[in-house]
Amino acid sequence: MASVSDKIKEIEEEIARTQYNKATEHHIGLLKAKMARLRKEIVLRKKKSVGGEGFDVKKSGDATVVFVGFPSVGKSTLLNALTGAKSETGHYAFTTLKCIPGVMRYKGARIQLLDVPGVLEGAYKGVGRGKEVLSVARSADLILLTLDVFNPHRNVLVNELYQMGIRLDSKPPDVVISKRLNGGIEINKTVRKVSITNRLIKAILSDYGIHNAIITIRENITVDQFIDVVLGNRVYIPSITVLNKVDLVNENYLKQLKFDYLPVSAETLFNIDKLRELIYKKLDFIRVYTKSRGEKPDLDEPLMLRSGATVKDVCLKLHRDLLDNFRYAMVWGASAKHPGQKIGLRHRMMDGDIITIITKTGYGK
Repeated sequence: MASVSDKIKEIEEEIARTQYNKATEHHIGLLKAKMARLRKEIVLRKKKSVGGEGFDVKKSGDATVVFVGFPSVGKSTLLNALTGAKSETGHYAFTTLKCIPGVMRYKGARIQLLDVPGVLEGAYKGVGRGKEVLSVARSADLILLTLDVFNPHRNVLVNELYQMGIRLDSKPPDVVISKRLNGGIEINKTVRKVSITNRLIKAILSDYGIHNAIITIRENITVDQFIDVVLGNRVYIPSITVLNKVDLVNENYLKQLKFDYLPVSAETLFNIDKLRELIYKKLDFIRVYTKSRGEKPDLDEPLMLRSGATVKDVCLKLHRDLLDNFRYAMVWGASAKHPGQKIGLRHRMMDGDIITIITKTGYGK
């Protein structure tokens, strides 16, 4: 009897030899759905059976950035240049055998940087403990794709992350699957053109054991995007591509590269300040100021939050007890309809807002 890995390989080979056209798109779509389901099955099995030391690091600071790159591309040196952390460096592969954290302080933000072991092609299959390494990246707020000028194969890293369910520089598809007890599959589309057919949608859902649901599609999506929604375990993370060791080559060499990147040299500190600024901008921070009831706001130490943060996020940032005892809050600033507007936990904050939190005990912050 064929193993799950053998079944995946057979499907991969069948997809590779099948020419994509209108006549075959339904068949290929079903093959992709089956392959994704089998891969998820392998991950779930390994989660139950695998033990031992991993690379989990407790998230801290205002955001977490994970360095992802091949061995010996200079990730450790780059982390040291950005943070002053003591990550061991050397001119040989696999210098970093653990996940090394550092903190970059910039414009009031404390940004955690994580230097993980280098990945090899096939990492998502477990090569070189790759799954453990890439699992750290799944929890990142930003991924730093770190390449060197002598191995600038960005597409390999992107594919490894993609196979681990990490979607770089994109947002979740605007699709909602609402399961129900009966009634079959109902598909509602609010856009005229959708690449995936209703027939294929129903076939994929059936393959995953979903026979009764309302599907609402609000944008044009591909088969792969719909499978991502069905699986529900994809993460969508922004990225920056950094090309290290540019001091070792000339400009003509760099002009041959066909992707966007920031050229840096961790050794000479070339463009390190630009990288700090780019990391800060990509993380899309907002500043929120707290104010105790009846007092002036504390403008010296703002809370650094991510764009889209709510009052609930403010409470969690300050102290869990504020959330447990939350009564209401008052806000002044761009997100308020009027100064001192009374708001709840779902209210979205904006840059420069001032907030007072009122608890059930009457405490205001």
